Amino acid sequence: MHVSGNGIGSLRQAMDGPVITPGDSGFDDARRVWNAQIDRRPAVIARCLSTGDVIEAMSFAREHGLDITVRAGAHSTAGMAVSDEGLMIDLSELKGVTVDPAAKRARAGGGALLGDLDAATQEHGLAVPAGLVSHTGVGGLTLGGGMGWLTRKYGLTIDSLRSAEVVTAEGKVLRAAPDEHPDLFWALRGGGGNFGVVTSFDFQLHDVDPMVQFGMFFWHQDQGLEPLRLAREVVGELPADVNVVIAALNAPPAPFVPEEHQLAPGYALLVTGFGSAEQHAELADRIRKAAPPLFEIVTPMPYVDLQKLLDEANAWGLYGYDTAAYLEDLSDDVVEIVADQMPRKASPMSVLLFYRLDGAYSQFSDDETAFGGGRSPRYGAFFNAIAADPDTLAADREWARGFWNALRPYAIGSGDGYVNANAEHQGDRVRNTYGADKYARLARIKSEYDPDNVFHHNANIRPAPSGAASP
Repeated sequence: MHVSGNGIGSLRQAMDGPVITPGDSGFDDARRVWNAQIDRRPAVIARCLSTGDVIEAMSFAREHGLDITVRAGAHSTAGMAVSDEGLMIDLSELKGVTVDPAAKRARAGGGALLGDLDAATQEHGLAVPAGLVSHTGVGGLTLGGGMGWLTRKYGLTIDSLRSAEVVTAEGKVLRAAPDEHPDLFWALRGGGGNFGVVTSFDFQLHDVDPMVQFGMFFWHQDQGLEPLRLAREVVGELPADVNVVIAALNAPPAPFVPEEHQLAPGYALLVTGFGSAEQHAELADRIRKAAPPLFEIVTPMPYVDLQKLLDEANAWGLYGYDTAAYLEDLSDDVVEIVADQMPRKASPMSVLLFYRLDGAYSQFSDDETAFGGGRSPRYGAFFNAIAADPDTLAADREWARGFWNALRPYAIGSGDGYVNANAEHQGDRVRNTYGADKYARLARIKSEYDPDNVFHHNANIRPAPSGAASP
């Protein structure tokens, strides 16, 4: 859609932050998102410096009939931060993080990255449970749930959210918290970007020592079933101070990997200990005795470096696709499917990850938040196709879809897993992710705060029809 120069001029006058349009210097960089597969050209990019800028940008979009997208970290594989001919509300400059160490609270701007949040909180030996890639946006991660190394110990990111500042579709600024707009607060904790633009998040912080214990144990693909079954046994006995990610991947071309094993296909246990070095050493010894790995690294590591461990493997400029499922356990059938499917991928960067979800994750009831996943102990399975070129991605997109379908009979519910890890939301996949009752409640709340579905470039929840009964 064409927007007149006069219209752009009025927006520039109203905003403190820059307004960027096609032809302006920096436009191509400003429209770029993490996934190189996404190549869209918005009509206007409003780089907001304040909540007031967000209000002005939304008012301009309404006046000119422009679709709205919201950019925080721009990390969604589906590229939901940008649309053709729309208006992008760019929050990347709203990245400040303030910490109150005495109260163990942090306030993060809507455009902050996980690395910003980790750096600020770790100065005080504190942290928010979050994701595994530091250049992910706090906003998108949190609104979908947020899971990572600290999930077994402290729950999802949303379980530490205490309030949020939200700009609604009609431009109102609301505080969503247990004591103000509690229905909106419930919906924000897992319902995605359906309900407004969140300009700041207030988190409860938790004690996390700046130095943690890390171990990576790697087995060749030919060893297949043995390491996967060992992983299942180890995970079943973990104390809350230890977390394990089970990975099917190619060994990274990193200095700590012996040269002859770099890029070898195989399986890895990534073990992080938040307790004593002795506890971690005992677990490491048990692993290496049960199934001697091809190589290993066991070392203390700063927590902020742990949070960057997967950054390079998920670097900007790569081509990506993902899908996900929840599994109750790693049964023999599941293990055999994994061993059969992994050799079929084309890209050495494509991976399968299993997160163990129990402990603190399961201490919250399913109805307590809008999170699209039950709280019973389970595995989150992530099928990540990542490639350096579009042709290889096309092959591994089909690999990921086929892999997901092969495991779907063993998945919990419909097989439609974690909403933040699904690049496709067509058909009933979003509804299936939340379940019928939770989706109906979200749709009712959507009808109150965004009845015209202004915020639809997301895992979209459509507003309930007027007069629809509460579930």
